[in-house]
Amino acid sequence: MPKLTVENAGEFEVPQGKRMVLALEDEAGIDQLHACGGNARCTTCRVEFLAGEPQRLTQAEETVLAARGLSGVRLSCQILCDHDMAVRAISRLAGSGRKDVGQRPADQIQPEPPIWLEK
Repeated sequence: MPKLTVENAGEFEVPQGKRMVLALEDEAGIDQLHACGGNARCTTCRVEFLAGEPQRLTQAEETVLAARGLSGVRLSCQILCDHDMAVRAISRLAGSGRKDVGQRPADQIQPEPPIWLEK
């Protein structure tokens, strides 16, 4: 099983292929935002990679990051935990002013089917 290391939270074993947004919530207990429900529309599920950044991304992630002019961050809703990674969770409920993290994302990457691109 891949290990997900979350800055200031610890190291967690994650089921192979689990969406990072769900691993942050379920395994790491992080109050990770995902206002759009994990559909690559809102960018509230941002993380910064400290190590192990995937070399591919979904077309949906590339499109929304470019449209918002964001760099140096990735969308945890569009990343599969398929190898060891280390991240900083930067979009959290605490201090956001939101009432909750958002609707729980589906188990599979949305929108389906994901179109993968090389980074």
